[in-house]
Amino acid sequence: MVMNQMLHFIKQMSGKMSDINPVSSQTDARKIAYMRNLQRELKQKDVLNTPFKDLDTVVFDIETTGFYPYNGDRILSIGAVKMKGAEILDDQLFYKTIYSELPPPKEIEVLTGITGSELNQAADLPEVLRQFFQFVRSDTLVAHHSSHEKQFMKHASWTALKTNFQHRLIDTTFLTKVVSPESTYVTLDDWCDYYGVDIGRRHHALYDAAATAKLWSENVKQVEEMGFTNLRDIYTHIASLP
Repeated sequence: MVMNQMLHFIKQMSGKMSDINPVSSQTDARKIAYMRNLQRELKQKDVLNTPFKDLDTVVFDIETTGFYPYNGDRILSIGAVKMKGAEILDDQLFYKTIYSELPPPKEIEVLTGITGSELNQAADLPEVLRQFFQFVRSDTLVAHHSSHEKQFMKHASWTALKTNFQHRLIDTTFLTKVVSPESTYVTLDDWCDYYGVDIGRRHHALYDAAATAKLWSENVKQVEEMGFTNLRDIYTHIASLP
């Protein structure tokens, strides 16, 4: 169901790429104001004590030209899936490529399938970030190997919107090391094999986000069965580990 929804969604987005117009400085000011209002909302939200069944999350993934945003690597695409507790909301999807005059390196194009032509027709970084944060609102973010996503989002938020990245971002290992403490799995592929999750298309931001969402869902169900009620319970448990 999720994979079919994504295929339809990506086709819809592809048809809209050429309709995007450059944004004005007035629009840029609105983006910055929106982000500041959102940051105030984030500070007021009590995420740690929210029961898992009521926890709103957005599981996301990015494709990039490399690993070092401060050395010139850039975000090519962002994909995301909304969740409520362990439930994947397969009608709440986000996927955007990001404008660039430069094509991705050839090996990245082969890996991701993202072409220079596609990037030339995409919206610019400030606009995509605005749309992404409107999609996320004050929900908690989840990612696999989240340090990669975090450093790129911090860099992008500051360079494009002149604001700090303040969303709570949780790595999938936050739950996997509680559910499967003896496991040595690292990659998304390994964990998906472990849970029998079909990734569909690897190194595509939306497909990888959907696979990560399934991984997060399985672990939410298991920590609830283990007696953990919320994120604070998990933090407390991890802090007590030797």
